[in-house]
Amino acid sequence: MSEQEQVRLHVTIDGRVQGVGFRYFVLENTLPRQLTGWVRNTWDGKVEVTAEGRRKDLERLLELVRRGPRAASVTAIDQEWLPATGEFSRFEVRGTS
Repeated sequence: MSEQEQVRLHVTIDGRVQGVGFRYFVLENTLPRQLTGWVRNTWDGKVEVTAEGRRKDLERLLELVRRGPRAASVTAIDQEWLPATGEFSRFEVRGTS
C-alpha cells in the first residue's frame, strides 16, 4: 500500500459521547488531515464515523477518538477498515440515525 493510497475507516464509539461536543471534535480533527466522510449520533447513544483518506491520517483520527473531547468518556470502539469509495467530497456532521 502506498503512502498516498486512500482507505476508509468506519468507527462506532460508545460511552459518554453524546452532548459533549464529540461530533464537532471529530470534524475539527478531520479538516487538517483532509479527510472526507461524515460523523453522526446514533439513536442508541453512540457516535458513528465514516472517514476516507490516507491510512496514517485515519490512524491519527482513531487515536484521537479513543480519547474524545474533554467532557467525553469513551468506553468502547468498534472499527472496520475498508477500501475507499471516493464518494465524499468533504467531511460533514450528519443528523442522528
